[in-house]
Amino acid sequence: MIPIDDTPLCRDGKVLILAYDHGLEHGPVDFEGLDGSEDPARTFEAATHPAVTSIAVQKGLAEAYYPSYEDDVNLLLKLNGTSNLWMGEPDTAVNCTVDYAAEIGASSVGFTVYGGSNHEIEMVEEFRDAQEAARANDLPVVMWSYPRGQGLKNDTAPSTISYAARLALELGADVAKVKYPGSKAAMEHAVRSAGKTKVVMSGGSKTSDRDFLSSVKDVIDAGGKGLAVGRNVWQREDPTHILDALEQVIFEESSVADALEYADAQQ
Repeated sequence: MIPIDDTPLCRDGKVLILAYDHGLEHGPVDFEGLDGSEDPARTFEAATHPAVTSIAVQKGLAEAYYPSYEDDVNLLLKLNGTSNLWMGEPDTAVNCTVDYAAEIGASSVGFTVYGGSNHEIEMVEEFRDAQEAARANDLPVVMWSYPRGQGLKNDTAPSTISYAARLALELGADVAKVKYPGSKAAMEHAVRSAGKTKVVMSGGSKTSDRDFLSSVKDVIDAGGKGLAVGRNVWQREDPTHILDALEQVIFEESSVADALEYADAQQ
């Protein structure tokens, strides 16, 4: 396991990944309702905020936009992903090699595994190859650990999220990106299940500032190390405001009320 506290993926032992792989995974529907959110440059600009430890994108966005921001942001390159047009059992295509990720400047890599899918075996074997290549390149690995498939009835049940966190540890990920299991106690169990693998929460669909920050606060209080967030930042008119608040909750471990007060004062 890489000591990732000493890598660009972390700041003071915490993680705030700004995820922008949605254009592939979800399609243009995620950009509706906010003009400009489909422009990658807008999100790369948001990633220059000091709270953001890395921006997570697919290969095409990295090639097209990262060179203009390489002095100001850290690149987490997603190695796999599948469009929402795919209608089969959950699966994901490997779109980039670790060697190429390193070549274009990535300081970490990400990989999705759908535990429980009928395609789990193939995905885990692909993750094995990526994880070992990442070790050879001294790159931390973040697993998007999302149990999903026809036999799984609830992908945010506490037992499912704890299993997702454990899969990341067992398979050699440095960070497990998991969904919020609904409570601080459930997240504590997921964190324990992950052992030395750091656990971060997936940001999910856009919610109110207070509700979103409250779930992030639960994660930090439960021993989680941060957040990988997309829509709850770049779907907002002012991404800086929520990033100011997140910086306080994650890195300063402030209360939600204090974080919002601080963010308001920065306007």
